[in-house]
Amino acid sequence: MKSILGQAIEFKDPNLIKQALTHRSANKTNNERLEFLGDSILGFVVTKWLYNNFPVLSEGKLSRMRSSLVKGTTLAEIARHYHLSDKLILGVGELKSGGFNRASVLADTVEAIFGAIFMDKGIEVAEKFILSVMDNWLQKVDPETSDKDAKTQLQEYLQSHGNAVPDYLLLETKGKDHLQTFIIKCEVKELKLTAIAEKRSRKKAEQLAAQSILDKIKTS
Repeated sequence: MKSILGQAIEFKDPNLIKQALTHRSANKTNNERLEFLGDSILGFVVTKWLYNNFPVLSEGKLSRMRSSLVKGTTLAEIARHYHLSDKLILGVGELKSGGFNRASVLADTVEAIFGAIFMDKGIEVAEKFILSVMDNWLQKVDPETSDKDAKTQLQEYLQSHGNAVPDYLLLETKGKDHLQTFIIKCEVKELKLTAIAEKRSRKKAEQLAAQSILDKIKTS
């Protein structure tokens, strides 16, 4: 594979990019560990970019801007922009259930690709690659936008319309201690809306589920 996420790149170890594109439903050799690594690489690269490009901003504003850039919905948007779903390697069940277009699957794969590039070519190439992939999103980030997280946005929307706050229920914890994933259900009973999300941290899963509910409200 000579290009990925719109960037020309050739891997010294082609197995790394294959692993990055492989969902756990397809093979035991999958992208979970690379996603774990890529999440940290992405956070470092974006933090460094924000620090250098906004030298007078407070830590709070920098943190909010970083959150808007590395959150799952942004990464899924990036994946769809570059037609990443066409390259995913999924198990039969995940494929039938629409996993190729699921935000969490797409976001995790983007992070796994970043991790694979770091492993294959080092931090300098990985940083250049990530900044190229995310250039459109980096240029649009606005320091004056509060960018409240999805849980806060959902709660404020519901309260402003006289509805009760949503419930977040932990459905299942999977995997060993160092590679756990959390499956969270967000439910808004009054609107009869539910969403289920799975991420490496409980907090991220709750945020992703809340974002799914917000998306449903916007499109209803």
